[in-house]
Amino acid sequence: MNNANYISEEGLQKIKEELEYRKTVLRKQISGEIAVAKEQGDLSENFEYQDAKERQGTNEVRISQLEQEIFNSVVVETKSGETDVSLGASFKVELEDGTTKTFEIVGSTEADPMQGKISNESPIGNAFLGKQVGDVVEVKVPSGDKHYKILSIE
Repeated sequence: MNNANYISEEGLQKIKEELEYRKTVLRKQISGEIAVAKEQGDLSENFEYQDAKERQGTNEVRISQLEQEIFNSVVVETKSGETDVSLGASFKVELEDGTTKTFEIVGSTEADPMQGKISNESPIGNAFLGKQVGDVVEVKVPSGDKHYKILSIE
């Protein structure tokens, strides 16, 4: 099983920044809230204490997830001048109705279809991998088959 987390240098930096924030700022803040809530007495009926403990647990789980993402990260360079679509490549396609779109193949953690960043693991991203300028790519979607013609790879 491949646990690789394909990610750009920028995406990895964002994960590292979130991890640092959660380990230093948020962890300390929640710890302070727990200390204040403990001073209020009976912990079994203390909502502030229970809430802070729950947020502490959630934060620790997220820290663990981020550390695992970093450990499994494989940095993918943004590629230019490529002859075929690969991870890290940006490319322009023409849809059946004549409109054009620009896509970038990224790892699953950075996927944002609304911004044109499609995962290499998604059906559409996987369909484009290895294709070249001029190729027509057919992607099966719930509403039927879609066809994209690759105009350029940047």
